Amino acid sequence: MDIEHHTLVGFAKSFGLLYLLAMAAVALLYACWPANKKRFDKAARDIIEDEDKPWL
Repeated sequence: MDIEHHTLVGFAKSFGLLYLLAMAAVALLYACWPANKKRFDKAARDIIEDEDKPWL
């Protein structure tokens, strides 16, 4: 079975695009999932609370 270069490149580009779109969808769903709200709110508050103290 002989696969030509342009066929392999086309498949790789198509699969790569679908892979990146799927990973972006998974990341978006994870960030917007209601069960993660407490975790993200705590992380946002922790960063702000640490900045109120002096460095020394």
